[in-house]
Amino acid sequence: MLYIKNGLCIDPRTGMQRVCDILTEGERILKIGENLAETEEFKKLPRHEIQTIDAEGYIVAPGLVDVHVHFRDPGFTEKEDILTGAAAAAAGGFTSVVMMANTRPAADQADILRYMLEKGKDTPIHVYACGAVTKNLEGKELTDMKALRAAGAAGFTDDGKPLSDETLVRKAMENCKELGVPISFHEEDPAYIKESGVNAGEVSAKMGLTGADRQAEISLIERDIRLAIETGACVNIQHISTKEGVELVRRAKREGADIHAEATPHHFTLTQEAVLQYGTLAKMNPPLRTEEDKEAIIEGLSDGTIDLIATDHAPHTKEEKEKFFTEAPSGIIGLETALALGITELVEKKRLTMEELLSKMTWNPAKLYGIEAGYLAEGGPADIVIFDPDCRQTFLTFFSKASNSPFTGKTCKSEVEYTICAGKVAYIKNMSMSVLDD
Repeated sequence: MLYIKNGLCIDPRTGMQRVCDILTEGERILKIGENLAETEEFKKLPRHEIQTIDAEGYIVAPGLVDVHVHFRDPGFTEKEDILTGAAAAAAGGFTSVVMMANTRPAADQADILRYMLEKGKDTPIHVYACGAVTKNLEGKELTDMKALRAAGAAGFTDDGKPLSDETLVRKAMENCKELGVPISFHEEDPAYIKESGVNAGEVSAKMGLTGADRQAEISLIERDIRLAIETGACVNIQHISTKEGVELVRRAKREGADIHAEATPHHFTLTQEAVLQYGTLAKMNPPLRTEEDKEAIIEGLSDGTIDLIATDHAPHTKEEKEKFFTEAPSGIIGLETALALGITELVEKKRLTMEELLSKMTWNPAKLYGIEAGYLAEGGPADIVIFDPDCRQTFLTFFSKASNSPFTGKTCKSEVEYTICAGKVAYIKNMSMSVLDD
């Protein structure tokens, strides 16, 4: 049993925000209330079975939920594997993650998906996975989505690869509608991209490159919103990066479409100029864009157009990232920096309240993917993050196997003190990964 006392408990689902205690038993929350240790019920409990955490001065919130991570397992485990990816997640306050399907082999068959999910059970957090939309992520032939769903697919995506065939996309949406799961899209039409990873504009010109035009994203978001309205499918626009894309999602929501959108911490923190400063560590797909685009993303988060914050945690080796810009892979790690960046860039700058930030990192993503997570309630899951919102931390080392981040050396506000998953401590600040028995 865990007894968490004196923390400021925030539950985004109900709007609860008060100083109180939480008592867990097994994998569930047994009781939430003030001064629980003084109750007769508590006094009857065997004290040797209770582990106490004094959370005074800290925020106690639902464990964070990230519905967009790449753990590179199977096939690319020199970059990351499910065990190290989960360690990074726990260090960042995440208790639930959804892995993408672009492994090798791709998660386009039930046995590959089952391998990923089974290995996830060996970690101290909840690990879910998406199935691939198309076979080998080639965009030509749909997978057996029904079989993948039966094997445990939380949703479907070919993330990393855009889908060009409209007929195929329509059928995939219809299948997901029937299966009752979301379908997520990487919106970058290759017809508008000369070199990936950098926005087409002033910065790409300075580099002697053409870059990725914003129309690459806009055109596919337009198409997929139209198809979502026609099919009634639940559609998630991944890592949105353009002001036009944000406005398209805003209009679609007003029209009643079941449309959702993710923003990454790097897209609401950095602009295309970061590529000149950090080189390949700021190379990502879709690319960092203009200050105006960044502001539109923040406004979309503020007004609810963008309902999710997802990291797109994308580990690569140091050797890969040291290649020439056009040859290096795109993507950065993000699990261990996400919460602090959200607090520093959004809450401290009064663009979101703490509750709004946590909603986009807990309850909203959990609800979209049908995961039992993202809330604090008696009888609910004992998945909890405890963090100090006022301290400052400088990112120097990572639990991830990779370190490809432009935020190395950056100082941000807040730090995770404890991550608790299924009633067990999965991470403690300043200690190696720990899984403690009740």
